[in-house]
Amino acid sequence: QAQLVESGGGLVQPGGSLRLSCATSGLWFNAYVMGWYRQVPGKQREMVTNITSRDIPVYAESVKGRFTIYRDTAKDTVYLQMNNLKPEDTAVYYCNARNMYHNSEFWGKGTLVTVSS
Repeated sequence: QAQLVESGGGLVQPGGSLRLSCATSGLWFNAYVMGWYRQVPGKQREMVTNITSRDIPVYAESVKGRFTIYRDTAKDTVYLQMNNLKPEDTAVYYCNARNMYHNSEFWGKGTLVTVSS
């Protein structure tokens, strides 16, 4: 019954910013590594960033210095702040929750980010 719901996607010009949100329910939030992945047609889904319950983040090289992941434990929500967006950032962005202690993982349905002039 766990659910992840993404929001905040949209159309922005290169150099612009967006903040994505992932609201979770039905899981023990602190037990999960929360992450953001993205996918474009014809390509594999790739990891953008993730963060542990101890607030230890990991970023793909392509987004370092531009994207920031953070979590609000009180709201069971994780965010992705995206700055200086580039056309190659265009993708469907998915929220992911992976349990740190056993084999359990959940995905959201995705939100589309389009970076274009």
